[in-house]
Amino acid sequence: MGTRRLGFALVAALIISVSVTSIFYVRMVRTQGSARPKTRSIVGARVALQPGTPIAAEDLTQINWPQSVALDGLIEKKEDVSGHVLVYAVAANEPVMRRDLASSSSLGLAARIPDGMRASAVKTNEVMNVAGFIFPGSRVDVLVTLRSEATSASTTTTRTVLQNVQVLSTGTKTEPDPSGKPENVTVVTLLVTPEQSEKLALAQNQGTIQFVLRNGGDSAKPDTPAVDMAELAGIHKEPPAPPQPQPAPKRVVAAAKPAVAPAAVLYVVETVANGKVTTAKFPANPE
Repeated sequence: MGTRRLGFALVAALIISVSVTSIFYVRMVRTQGSARPKTRSIVGARVALQPGTPIAAEDLTQINWPQSVALDGLIEKKEDVSGHVLVYAVAANEPVMRRDLASSSSLGLAARIPDGMRASAVKTNEVMNVAGFIFPGSRVDVLVTLRSEATSASTTTTRTVLQNVQVLSTGTKTEPDPSGKPENVTVVTLLVTPEQSEKLALAQNQGTIQFVLRNGGDSAKPDTPAVDMAELAGIHKEPPAPPQPQPAPKRVVAAAKPAVAPAAVLYVVETVANGKVTTAKFPANPE
């Protein structure tokens, strides 16, 4: 009888323990479920996507995106992405944004040109393209050297005409070599504004172009003055002398003629004494 009661007590304790554990487990699962952030399904890249070519449907996937992370341009349907051309590369498992897509009429390099921008090609050589280390995506400054013979003493001047310009392509390549191997090309295409394209065309026509490679994270645009041969040679140029003030015109005044004093009126008195005549003169109006 005592053994039976002990068995019932153990079974009851086990049931109570399981029940309490189940209750706590269910509550914990519900708490974790309520704390988990809500997500929505958006279109992402199944593999790394490169710009300039149409996107295939099999290269896309659906990924979960937290609703609490607001991001403009997310796309929820694959059909809104499939067939479009990328402007920028998208890594695998990253969302495809509307800003990454070119218009439906753009293909190849044209798909990588944002609205309002232009692509301008520049002839280069080994020196201009920094020994082949300019790649698509690089940032460069553009210098031009001008030689002027307008005066008897010809002058050569170098100045910076464009700063922090993006390289769209080198030769026919729109993506850099994965190994970073330098390659000398004859043409470099730059992404510029319409105003910058005019400056670049004039610089190519009137002078010699030189590229200066810069750090991709450096977006500063310092005001750099032009340099000429005299400054490069260390010749000190005297600042131009300030203009000398012109003397005021002298006022010529005609000299007044001296007044002619009237002839003095004299009285003449002759005196005769002892046969001697003495003459004396006296003014008519003595002061």
